[in-house]
Amino acid sequence: MGFRLHFRPHNVELGFNIIFFIPDVFRGQDPLRGKQEWKRTEPGGGEAGGGPKYSIFTWFVVLALLGVWSSVAVVYFDIVDYDSVIVTISGGKLTAYDADGDGDFDVEDAKVLLGKSHSKLKEKGNKQQFMVFIKCIFVIFIMLSCFLPPCFSPSAKKKKPKLLNKFDKTIKAEIDAAEKLRKKGKVEEALKAFEFLVQQYPQSPRARYGKAQAEDDLAEKLRSNDMLQKAINSYREAAELPDVTSDLLRAALKRRAERQQFLGRIRGSLATLERLVQIFPEDIDLRNDLGVAHLLLGDNKGAKKVYEEVLTVAPGNGFAKVHYGFILKSENKIAESIPYLKEGLESGEPGTDDGRFYFHLGDALQRVGDNSAYYWYELGHKHGHFASVWQRSLYNVDGLKAQPWWTAKDTGYTDLVKMLERNWKTIRDEALAMMDQNTGVFIPEEENLREKGEWGQYTLWQQGRKVGNACQGVPKTCSLMERYPEATGCKRGQIKFSVMQPGTHVWPHTGPTNCRLRMHLGLVIPKQGCRIRCTNQTREWEEGQVLIFDDSFEHEVWQDADSYRLIFIVDVWHPELTPYQRQTLSPI
Repeated sequence: MGFRLHFRPHNVELGFNIIFFIPDVFRGQDPLRGKQEWKRTEPGGGEAGGGPKYSIFTWFVVLALLGVWSSVAVVYFDIVDYDSVIVTISGGKLTAYDADGDGDFDVEDAKVLLGKSHSKLKEKGNKQQFMVFIKCIFVIFIMLSCFLPPCFSPSAKKKKPKLLNKFDKTIKAEIDAAEKLRKKGKVEEALKAFEFLVQQYPQSPRARYGKAQAEDDLAEKLRSNDMLQKAINSYREAAELPDVTSDLLRAALKRRAERQQFLGRIRGSLATLERLVQIFPEDIDLRNDLGVAHLLLGDNKGAKKVYEEVLTVAPGNGFAKVHYGFILKSENKIAESIPYLKEGLESGEPGTDDGRFYFHLGDALQRVGDNSAYYWYELGHKHGHFASVWQRSLYNVDGLKAQPWWTAKDTGYTDLVKMLERNWKTIRDEALAMMDQNTGVFIPEEENLREKGEWGQYTLWQQGRKVGNACQGVPKTCSLMERYPEATGCKRGQIKFSVMQPGTHVWPHTGPTNCRLRMHLGLVIPKQGCRIRCTNQTREWEEGQVLIFDDSFEHEVWQDADSYRLIFIVDVWHPELTPYQRQTLSPI
């Protein structure tokens, strides 16, 4: 019914082939393919991007500073020689300059004085004033360099990495020629050129690094995992050569770790990052990447240790904070997680503006009764992570109809709904028989969604596939369902029985995707005390009747009756998804 707190990479591409079987390495949370790939819009959807942006206010400040310093310069550097003008006015005998004959010295007389009559004085000071003006411009430039955004500040220019060792500098022209081919997109020619250089100069780290980059580019072009593996090997070879510069060593191994993750070689990537951290122990970014690799393996304990080390030496690091907060929340340390998640998001550092962190901060705040949760949900929505404050799923297809409650007619699945309501007693009886046998098929809810109580589930289909031998216990139910591929083939849903005992409360939560709708068929419903809220509407189940809602919207459940509640849950594809989308969307 929602997200678990440990990451599990569903929706993962392993190499250049989309894999529809997802290993449970993150135990039920959203996928994490590396911090640079955390945007979640399915094919056909849009994705926001872009570099740093500066507000109108920033430029207002820049222009204001220009004006202020220009004014200061005018006075301070005597660009207008007021003293000379006063002297020229003969010690205050202003009536002598009554040019228009009106008996006093006014604006019109000043025009004559400074414009016509004073032309000689202006001529005399032109050269001096010009030099003062140049000095002024220089001072203004120096002052502005302190206030302009980093991209305009010469001192903030990113240091160019040193990739050439002493020997590589002697063959720089040949390396540059091969690199020019690569940058022009002529990857086949570039690869041949770098291969020739490697044959001629096997001791050259830069030539071998160029070969690795060309192989990497060609793998992307051909969508070839084999070629990508060659690139991964070449990156390692470049890093292992004698006299490799530290910048090239770092670049080669970092890219190697990234491409290992892309191929799903998470343990290999972890080993590469561990080596990098040993070589560059002061590099916080590499330590943060190492923490992500631990999370990808489902090793929350290892990740937690890494981020604790980072926060010891860099207590304000936002990336480490959001991840550390996430891990604390996965340990159900709800109150402890909040300041880390909040401060990490507030830092605005790269890698922190991600929907999952807004999601889990809001969820943690809701669980401690803090209504500021909706501020963070709203902020997540404004940043493009959520469709709305209520609809907070992270794995979405753009443009699908979005409403919390649906009717059978709305869905177009009227045949399925009629079948369920017509055969509800048969379905109920098979479920009750399994409950009576007490065989352990009803597994406690594992998604950390309960505040209190007992809630068990017996799953028949998961991610569009039957679950083991589950149908052997309820053969009639499975036989009925097999005629409806919109349900059994829904790779982003489940078909299952759900039993909830008295005294159970399920926290407000949302499902992971807008690609499905959820049907609840009432089987055993106490007369009062059981209800479900979706957004701001609350409803109750009825035996033999189907409720339909979109579980990507916030929903909450209370079981305050005197006996258990039993329902049958059937997830179906969103009716607006095309056959192609249903076939190609990855499982959740």
